[in-house]
Amino acid sequence: MRFPVPLTSGRLVRRYKRFLADCLLDSGEAVIAHVANSGSMLGLATPGSRVYLARSSDPKRKLAWSWQLVEAGGALVGIDTGLSNRIVAEAIAEGRIPELVGYETLRREVPYGARSRVDMLLEGEGRPHCYVEVKSVTLSRRLGVAEFPDAVTARGAKHLAELAAMVEMGARAVLLYLVQRGDCDRFELAADIDPTYAAAAQAARAVGVEMLVVRAEVTTAGIEIRSVF
Repeated sequence: MRFPVPLTSGRLVRRYKRFLADCLLDSGEAVIAHVANSGSMLGLATPGSRVYLARSSDPKRKLAWSWQLVEAGGALVGIDTGLSNRIVAEAIAEGRIPELVGYETLRREVPYGARSRVDMLLEGEGRPHCYVEVKSVTLSRRLGVAEFPDAVTARGAKHLAELAAMVEMGARAVLLYLVQRGDCDRFELAADIDPTYAAAAQAARAVGVEMLVVRAEVTTAGIEIRSVF
C-alpha cells in the first residue's frame, strides 16, 4: 500500500480525545490531525515524537491532516488502523501471504456472527469459506517483541468467539495480526493488559481458529507486508 500523497513530517505536541492530535510541522505550522486509532497507542504518543502526516485535499473533511506514522524505538510505526485491511487485501491479491493463496474471490465487510462484519471473506471452488479478521499490532514493550492488544478490547474477544463459531460450522477462520513496525521478529499476546482477550484467543485456537502473524515494512512511501512470523 502506497500513500497517495507525500507525507509531511513534524513533532507530536499531544494526543487527546483518542482521535485528535496537536502537531507542529517542521515548517513551524501548528495543525490538528485526525488519529485513526482507537487503542491506547501505548509507547507511541510521547510528546515530541517525530510524526508523519498526510494532507487531504477533500473539502468535505473536517480535518485536512491525518496522522500516519510515528518514530518509536528507532523504527517507523504505522498507527492508522483504518489502513490495515487495505494492506492485507493487497498482499493477499499479490500472493504474499502463502497461507491465504488459492482463493478466487475476496469480499470485504461481509455480515456474519452476531450483527458483525468480518474484515474479509475468501472464497474458492471446492474449499471452505475462509473468514479473516485483521488486527493492527503496534505495541512493543520489549526489544524485538510485538504485542497485542495495547488496551482492553471487548470487541476483539467478541470477534474471536465469532470466528470460533464459524470453524464449528465447517468454515476456515483466521485471526491475522498485522505488525506495523519492522523492529520486531516475535509476537506475544499482552495477557497482562487484557487477560480476557488472551483467554478468548486460547479458546479460539483450541477449536481450530488459525492465528497468523505477518510483518510489514513501514516507510514514508508506504506500508507493505514482507514476511510471515
